[in-house]
Amino acid sequence: MENKSPLILTIDFGTQSVRTALINKSGEIEAIVKRKYDPAYVSIEKGYAEQDPDFYYNNLIECLKELSENNKDKLERIKGSTIATFRDSSVQLDKDNKPIRKSILWLDQRMAKASERIPLTYRFLFRLVGMGDTIKLNRSRTMAHWIKENEPQNWSKTCKYVNISTYLTYKLTNNLVDSAANLTGHYPINFKTRKWYGEKALKGVIFGIPKRMLFELKQPGELIGEISQEICELTGLPQGIKLYASGSDKACETLGLGALDKSIGAISYGTASTIEVSNQKYHEPEPFLPAYPAAVPNWYNMEVQVYRGYWMLSWFSKNFATELIDESKIQSMAVEELLNKKLSDIPPGSDGLVLQPYWGPGLRRPLAKGGVIGFSDIHTREHLYRAIIEGIGYALKEGLESIEKSQRHKIKELRISGGGSQSDIICQITADIFNLPVSRVQTYETTSLGAAIATFVAIGEFKNVEEATKAMTHKTVTFSPNEVASQQYDDLYRKVYLKMYPKLKRVYRHINKFTNRY
Repeated sequence: MENKSPLILTIDFGTQSVRTALINKSGEIEAIVKRKYDPAYVSIEKGYAEQDPDFYYNNLIECLKELSENNKDKLERIKGSTIATFRDSSVQLDKDNKPIRKSILWLDQRMAKASERIPLTYRFLFRLVGMGDTIKLNRSRTMAHWIKENEPQNWSKTCKYVNISTYLTYKLTNNLVDSAANLTGHYPINFKTRKWYGEKALKGVIFGIPKRMLFELKQPGELIGEISQEICELTGLPQGIKLYASGSDKACETLGLGALDKSIGAISYGTASTIEVSNQKYHEPEPFLPAYPAAVPNWYNMEVQVYRGYWMLSWFSKNFATELIDESKIQSMAVEELLNKKLSDIPPGSDGLVLQPYWGPGLRRPLAKGGVIGFSDIHTREHLYRAIIEGIGYALKEGLESIEKSQRHKIKELRISGGGSQSDIICQITADIFNLPVSRVQTYETTSLGAAIATFVAIGEFKNVEEATKAMTHKTVTFSPNEVASQQYDDLYRKVYLKMYPKLKRVYRHINKFTNRY
């Protein structure tokens, strides 16, 4: 019997790979094609992370070709499509919408001087509310400022300043538009209204991007356009597939976890690690840190991020576990998987070793650096590895407590995704640190799943997002907290971790001066 049930074509650009999938109304992935980037990015100088925007487009075309070729019987069932990408990665376009230079990715560590002056009154107001350092970091991390200072010839050619999601949407549809829920990062957008700030708005002036360089915003759920005839001919897709606005990778990931209730927290253990809570009211998760538009209309995601997150595990493996590389190849697994097997040999709290995971700058604490305290002769490499995982958990727990305070509502359970979520012991550590049940859902491809949910709602296959989430997201395994371990973690979190930054803040300021970061 011929299957006529509808499918959504999802396109998910991660930091390390792209995947295209066909997903049905039950949340089943009927087909998926993944393509790992080689290389993920290039570094012409230490700390740089760049990639040709068309590199992503070319990888996408190859994925779509394979998906079409291997699933010809399913293509006519496609009723809509959407695209989700990693965030905060700028592309500068000329008058013909051609990239002027490589995209500067969110991982990039360069800092602008941001010497372009903002009005004195605004500077005074930022200092008055204690946000001087945060605004300075935001301006320094805005690549528009860096290009102005270091590549004025490229800035003079720039007609449009867009996100990587905007450019890839343009390549697919020939429409230079984007979802307002994709613009998380260093762009002059009012997240509460999902519209661009005026050029003289207090928060809009930070980024130094003139309004003429911006583009049309669509709201989540709105039609962006059709996948072009050229793309269909290149890939074998049928013509007439409509592309709808959804959200960024993290927004779709939260939706894919079914975290559509202010009682559920969504943890992403990815290259950047986040905790998000969805709410239909706009609440800032931390003072002066905005909530972001969700992948569906009229919802917001309150998010706190550990900037480098589970990238730290790769950093650790590269620098402290190189001799495990050969063993990992023999066993066909990543070095991190070998290290994860040894986590249970180390007790909760890593025998008093406590790590503050600020390996990259954060908006709330722009001067913070990474810190580890409690070393003694009993500590091993495995202790430090577990302390990294625990430290990320502590940082996200602190973020969750801030979110709970802001929305005046307690979280009752957590859903977890990302690479780290594939480890049972990491899921258990998370449950113990938060003292909350932690659940996985039916797939690790939660960004693709969330993108499909958003698009099924957009095309009217479900009455609302609540109905779609209930039908398409299914909890599988749940990890319950261990009472003894939770008490141990709470003791270290309250009496050690939370006291580290206040005690070290002045020290961090001197370190930053020493390294000429500020």
